[in-house]
Amino acid sequence: MSKRTGLPEAVGLRKRETHYVASLAPEEPATSHRMIPAGHIHPNPDQPRQRIGSVDALADSIRDHGLIQPILVRRLGNKDFQIIAGERRYRAAMKAGMREIPCIERDTPRNESLELALVENLLRDDLTPFEEAAAYRNMLRDHGHTHESLARRVGKSRTSVTETLALLNIPEELREMCWAAGIRSRRKLLRVAREASPEAMAECVRRIASGVTATPKKRKATRKKRARPFVFRYAPRNAPFRLQMTFRRSAVEEAEVIQALRDLLKQLESRRSGEQESSAAGNTGPTKA
Repeated sequence: MSKRTGLPEAVGLRKRETHYVASLAPEEPATSHRMIPAGHIHPNPDQPRQRIGSVDALADSIRDHGLIQPILVRRLGNKDFQIIAGERRYRAAMKAGMREIPCIERDTPRNESLELALVENLLRDDLTPFEEAAAYRNMLRDHGHTHESLARRVGKSRTSVTETLALLNIPEELREMCWAAGIRSRRKLLRVAREASPEAMAECVRRIASGVTATPKKRKATRKKRARPFVFRYAPRNAPFRLQMTFRRSAVEEAEVIQALRDLLKQLESRRSGEQESSAAGNTGPTKA
C-alpha cells in the first residue's frame, strides 16, 4: 500500500497531457499537473450537477486501476483548490481511500470555471434537464450571456437552450413529482411546462405517467345546421321585372321550377278572372223607368 496515495503499489495514477474539458476554452491559460492532498480539494458550490448518484462502482475501479482521468481544479488560496470538472471522480477517489489526487491546475477565473463545469457535464450527458436549465439560468444571470451566445458556448442550438430554460416554469415540488414518475426526457417535460397553471401541470404529469400521450380536448356542442332553402332567380336583360322564388327544400330540380312557374301563372290568371267577373257584376244593376 502506497503511503502517499492510499492505493496499492501496483496501481498507478495515470495522468493525461491535458484535460479534455480544458481544451474547450477560447484561450489556453497556464496549466500544471500535480498531486494535491485530497483534504485541500473542495467541491464547487455552483456545480451544475445536483444529483451525483452512487460512486461505489467507480470507487472499486479506482482501487483496481487507479484514477485514469485527473480532475480539473483552480486555485483558491495558498493550499486550497476548487474543482472545475470531475467532482464525481473526486468523490469516488475519496471513497477509494486516496490521500492525494492527480489534478490539472488551471488558471481560470470563476465565471469561466462555471462554464467549463457545465460543458463537461453536457458532454458526458450527466445533467438532468432541470440541472441543465438551472445552469443556463445562472450563466444568463451572472455572466451576461444571451440565448444566442450561450448556445454557441455550450455547443447547442438557440432553440434547444430556450426550450430547456422553459422547464424552469415547473415549480420545484412538481419537478420532484416528474422525477418520481420517471419523466426524464425534455420533450415530455416541455409538455408539462407549457401548461397554464401548477394544477394543470400536475394533471399533465399524471397523464404522462399513466401512458396518455395527448391532452384530451373538450368536445364542442355541435348544432345541426339547417339546410338553406333553394332560391330561383330570374332577371332577364332590359326587362322591367326580376323574379325570385324561394322553395322550402334545399334541392329542387329544373322541372320542378318550371312546374312551380306554371302553377303560379295559373293562380295569377285565375285571380285576374275572378276580379274581372266581380267588377262586371258590380256594374250591372236594375234599370229605372
